[in-house]
Amino acid sequence: MDLIIMDGDTVQFSTIGAITLLPPMPTTVIKASGETTINGKKVCVEGDEKKVEIANCSYIIPPFTIPGSGTLKINNLAPNQLTQKSKSDNKSLILKGKLFIAIFEVKSPAKQPPPVNAPDPLPMHIGTGKLIPNNIKIKAT
Repeated sequence: MDLIIMDGDTVQFSTIGAITLLPPMPTTVIKASGETTINGKKVCVEGDEKKVEIANCSYIIPPFTIPGSGTLKINNLAPNQLTQKSKSDNKSLILKGKLFIAIFEVKSPAKQPPPVNAPDPLPMHIGTGKLIPNNIKIKAT
């Protein structure tokens, strides 16, 4: 049993490989699409995590100290973040669980300072994040 994630709960991105996000640990909220409601709020179901993103995040990664930018997304949830039994419209509910896998998609690469000006060669960086429920009582499996 774990806490159910509902509409408006917090998504916090934490470690993203060796990159430093500016500002650190950005947060956003998840939008629920489940048919089921609890206390007037929709529950989050499998697939809602794919719509979570924070665009235009600045980042640096040594030795690329001139900031670049990109988009943070949830790449995939951990198995303990989806219900096995409880469903809403035949979809698993999203649970607090442990850490999800996050992805930072580079849009404009960070660069080395002049005269080198070399860009970060990686198109993406992998990391983690967590779901923070406002609900502290209602659980599912």
